[in-house]
Amino acid sequence: MKKLFVFFILFLGMIIVIFSFSELETILLTLRKAHLNFFLPALMIQSLWFISSGRMYQSIFHLLGVHEDVFTLSRIATAANFINVVAPTAGVGGVALFAAEAHRRGHPTGKVTVAAALFLLLDQAAFLVILALGLIVLIRRNDLNAGEVSASLFLFAIAVAYASVLYIGYRSAEKMGNLLAKFARAINWVVRRFRKEQYLSEDRAHEFAREITDGFSGLTEKPSSLIRPVLWGIFNKGLLMLVLVCSFLAFEVPFSTGTIIAGFSMAYLFLIVSPTPSGIGIVEGLMPVALSSLNVNWSQAALITLLYRAVTFWFPLGVGAWAFRTLHAERPAPEN
Repeated sequence: MKKLFVFFILFLGMIIVIFSFSELETILLTLRKAHLNFFLPALMIQSLWFISSGRMYQSIFHLLGVHEDVFTLSRIATAANFINVVAPTAGVGGVALFAAEAHRRGHPTGKVTVAAALFLLLDQAAFLVILALGLIVLIRRNDLNAGEVSASLFLFAIAVAYASVLYIGYRSAEKMGNLLAKFARAINWVVRRFRKEQYLSEDRAHEFAREITDGFSGLTEKPSSLIRPVLWGIFNKGLLMLVLVCSFLAFEVPFSTGTIIAGFSMAYLFLIVSPTPSGIGIVEGLMPVALSSLNVNWSQAALITLLYRAVTFWFPLGVGAWAFRTLHAERPAPEN
């Protein structure tokens, strides 16, 4: 929770920076014209996004022969999002939560771990489709710059590396184990510079690799079946773009389809490549810049960003805390 407090301070700092460079008169005028009745539809769309994410998980689980209802998966996914924010570990914390819940509910841990890892990969694949459209819009408007190209290439490289690791796990437990063991040795080498102990176990790396390979054994359907969860991922991004539309409507700011696609693409790209969890502080600072490059007034872009982030970050964070608490309450108390 201390880390979350630090990120919250960073978020507030970015707000101060935004408004210190904005025209106060324009901000006040925009706020007077605000129709915050669009805030409720935005929250409803975001709530639908929770269910849609659970449906995407469900489609991946079915590919591996694991069956769970969509509402349970939605709750676990929301709690995993909360864990990834308060304890940022590049998504590993969320995957661990899915594995723990799988063990408690009697599902094969290896398969559920693979399903959670596949979700991260396929969700990135879905976003790359949207990002391609956003880049096309920027190219047509002559607004594409080196920073956006570099961030896009970096995201693509992450997706390729992630897919390569999963493919190795799919093909060979031995090769996967050797790869993870190398990672463990490298991390242990760094840690030993600060404290004299082994941080990660190489034996556990090989054991985890076998679990991953066993998890992939249930993937009996054709590779084309992976298109279904990718389509759910694209639908999820469409819902977030609708939240952005509501943010524009709330402040009576005119927009086009290209503005929404390109603005969302850049905001979500900053979110993924940001060094802070869920892009907190970074998105608030860079999203107004991206929107203003799309001919949106800077002050209006700042207000749109804050409303959009309130719905897509702070609201899910609160719901995720509730979901994590309810999941924790369902777990049996440890025996003495």
